[in-house]
Amino acid sequence: MGINPHRNTILLAVTSPLSWVFYQGLVGHLRTVGFQPTLLSSPGANLTTTAEQEGVPSIAIPMEREIAPMQDLISLGNLYRTIRQTCPQVIDAGTPKAGLLAGLAGWIARVPCRIYSLNGLRMETATGLKRSVLWLTEWVTCACSSRVLCISPSLRDRAVALKITPREKTVVLAKGGCGVDLERFARKNPLSAEAKTLRHQFGIPDGAPVIGFVGRFVKDKGIRQLVEAFIILRKTHPELHLLLLGNFETGNPVERDVRRFIESNAAVIRPGFVSDTAPFYVLMNVLALPTYREGFPQVALEAQASGVPVVTTTATGAVDSLIDGVTGMLVPAGDSDRLAAAIGKILDDPELGSRMGTAGREWMERDFRATTIWETKAHFYRELISEKASTSRFRWQHAGKRAFDLCFSLLALIVLSPLLLMVALLVRWFLGAPILFRQERPGFGAKIFTCLKFRTMTDARDSKGELLPDSRRLTVLGHFLRSSSVDELPELINVIRGEMSLVGPRPLLPQYVERYTPEQMRRHQVKPGITGWAQINGRNHLDWNQKFALDLWYVDHQSFWLDLRILAKTAWRVLRCEGIAQPGHTTMPEFLGVKAEREEGNA
Repeated sequence: MGINPHRNTILLAVTSPLSWVFYQGLVGHLRTVGFQPTLLSSPGANLTTTAEQEGVPSIAIPMEREIAPMQDLISLGNLYRTIRQTCPQVIDAGTPKAGLLAGLAGWIARVPCRIYSLNGLRMETATGLKRSVLWLTEWVTCACSSRVLCISPSLRDRAVALKITPREKTVVLAKGGCGVDLERFARKNPLSAEAKTLRHQFGIPDGAPVIGFVGRFVKDKGIRQLVEAFIILRKTHPELHLLLLGNFETGNPVERDVRRFIESNAAVIRPGFVSDTAPFYVLMNVLALPTYREGFPQVALEAQASGVPVVTTTATGAVDSLIDGVTGMLVPAGDSDRLAAAIGKILDDPELGSRMGTAGREWMERDFRATTIWETKAHFYRELISEKASTSRFRWQHAGKRAFDLCFSLLALIVLSPLLLMVALLVRWFLGAPILFRQERPGFGAKIFTCLKFRTMTDARDSKGELLPDSRRLTVLGHFLRSSSVDELPELINVIRGEMSLVGPRPLLPQYVERYTPEQMRRHQVKPGITGWAQINGRNHLDWNQKFALDLWYVDHQSFWLDLRILAKTAWRVLRCEGIAQPGHTTMPEFLGVKAEREEGNA
């Protein structure tokens, strides 16, 4: 048996405690709307601080960001034990390693709702064996997840194109991103006392243009292209400064010559890693993010909320983070010249930069308010919890229905075997071979199966070799078999095979499937039945619209007790021979589709 999850408990997992900066506000919001979040990551001051600020518990489990097989196995074991102890209803893992390990542990522990928040694909810029390993880990992570929550539309498209996960498993909330705190990142006056103080602090002359960058100093962020564009622009803008917020990293490091330039050039300002980037946007004329890959760059949202135009690339994720030509500009990844040209255009036209800044702020206010994104995510959690609870109930209901179908059908075949043998002999004597009539019918999910019945018609043909009408081929024996419904008893074999159920919508002809409306198509959400709700409420005396309405009512209200009621009423109606055919027809007339039915009704 799986764990018994506590109601509305959510385990939020990331690899590094530094990632909790992206969860600020969300965790507290989830708590205030009725959820019970717990934070889990590698140990660090950010984990403890964030948990205290948001008023939630935290769990520290060491996890390596890079591939480390032995340490990963230890972390997996620790995660499994923690999940068994805490019994969360939802696990939402937001970084690749945490997604893999927490997803696996949650799958093994049978946590009902397992979410992988896909915030980027490291494999996009990897090559060789490493790319294959990263692809495999992403695939496993998605396979272990109930939903893959993609942070941007282009990331979703990329993940599907790379066959990491099927599209139907993916979700994008609103327009993507984590939202932005519009009060914290408010539009600032570049001539304010605050701006002058910061310029003086970092030695930036008044009026000197500034290109800003926020992020890790690694190859994938396009640091080389940023430096090369800066060198190009310094030729026409000698007072230009480059403000870099962040630090160098050992993983995916920048080239030595790029690092030397950054460390030695006086026009490159490096405050290092800062816990609050909001005050620094007032210094920037433009934010440059020449990234090679992203999920959805938060810094682009922060800059636009602060009224700063953004230049970024057409890379995955980044392409969704601005409105090209309106709130900023998009350039190809890896193209230093195009990057310099786009930045230069904004620097040379302050009016353009101001318009873009205003448009960016308005876009953030309209579509990226943090509180709206938080509520959307809370709604997503609620829907998934409800869906899983409903699925669990359906699974048990389906298992019970299947067990009843199997037991009843086997017993019926045994009890009715003398009758079945006698009917088979009569059909063989009066109608010839074959004894059984086989016809393809669409079943559950509209999957085709072969439906079995006793033959009721001859193969009589006219002079042209064409079959005679049904009324002329239906024999006295065939009429009796139909009126008593004995002709349908071989369908018990279909029930034993799992192709049909005792109770459900009757299986119709395959050509009808393409004529159904989306609503009518819902009749295939359950297995077809030997009898059904329509059969005890008129059978072939009903027109097609009435039959479909009754079929769909059953789909929405099916239960064990309803099935027993239908079976009991079926036995009574069979004894009374009611509703066998529609007046004027030996069998039901052909279903021609909604449009044809309407035209016929108006004729």
